Amino acid sequence: MFRRYVLVGGVATGFHYLILLGLVELGHVAPAIAAGTGAAIGALVAYAGNRRFTFSECTQSHRIALPRFLLLAALGAVMNSAIVWTGSELVGWHYLASQIVATLFTLFVTYTFNRLWTFG
Repeated sequence: MFRRYVLVGGVATGFHYLILLGLVELGHVAPAIAAGTGAAIGALVAYAGNRRFTFSECTQSHRIALPRFLLLAALGAVMNSAIVWTGSELVGWHYLASQIVATLFTLFVTYTFNRLWTFG
């Protein structure tokens, strides 16, 4: 199940990173804001993939699972933005290095809560 979550997350993260790069490099948006925006859009991609592929045995209705997933995604986006801001602004890392750390951290946190609470 974790492998499927990682695969779906990889696709969603691809969307996230494309939006992040486009907003920062082309739109000159601050990295933390761009990261949050990318995470939010990636979350919608992730819900669809996880509901259909990762947790296909889920019996929760969309009425219950979707709000839970979106709540966790919002918390993940806040964590993500905070980590990117801390890394790029306080520590002095390149924003992409900060984003990689944020992605790995939120991956494990959101998987755990989605498996146990959202789709469990």
